[in-house]
Amino acid sequence: MKNRALILFILISSAALFFTNSLAQGQKRLIQLSGIVLGPDSLQGGIPGVNIYVPKAGRGTPSNAMGFFSMPVQVGDSVVISAVGYERQYYIIPNHTSEFLTLIFELSEDVTYLKELTVLPFPTEEVFKEAVLALNLPLDDAAYDKNNLDAELLALILKTTPMDGYSNQRYMLDQLNYTQSSKYVPITNPLLNPFNWAKFIQSLKQNKKKK
Repeated sequence: MKNRALILFILISSAALFFTNSLAQGQKRLIQLSGIVLGPDSLQGGIPGVNIYVPKAGRGTPSNAMGFFSMPVQVGDSVVISAVGYERQYYIIPNHTSEFLTLIFELSEDVTYLKELTVLPFPTEEVFKEAVLALNLPLDDAAYDKNNLDAELLALILKTTPMDGYSNQRYMLDQLNYTQSSKYVPITNPLLNPFNWAKFIQSLKQNKKKK
């Protein structure tokens, strides 16, 4: 009986030890993966919005505005680093590493060259030639220049053309300069100016003489 009990105890202990080792081997170590994602020009800083994730585990995180990221991973995980406009990279977490792993990923630009495309307003070259011949352009350059330099047309263009950005800036600066320069200058009333009254009376006398 004692031998049977001893054998049973040894078998139970061996099974428990084997189960414990198997459970320990099945659990992977957690590692805190941190780092920064850079572009081809590292002087511009990190790339924001880069997706760093483990597809099989369903875990991931985006990089912040400075390109930094931090996320928990397990040993043996395949980490994907992807962003729009850059080539995708992969990284496998090694077995022999510490609990904190810091990496620097440098992504290369994914440039796609398209074939040259020429856009024409006409379906065929023959239709284009017919349209050019039907324009009836004036043979005399002087008449053509005269129409383009018409005084009424130029005056209308000058009146209806809005100011561009530079003109608006100059107008604003001129108004600001005038406001600052006349800020402490007293405003005079033209009705109280005797010289204006003298000119007004003189103009009335001249009008009476003409009549």
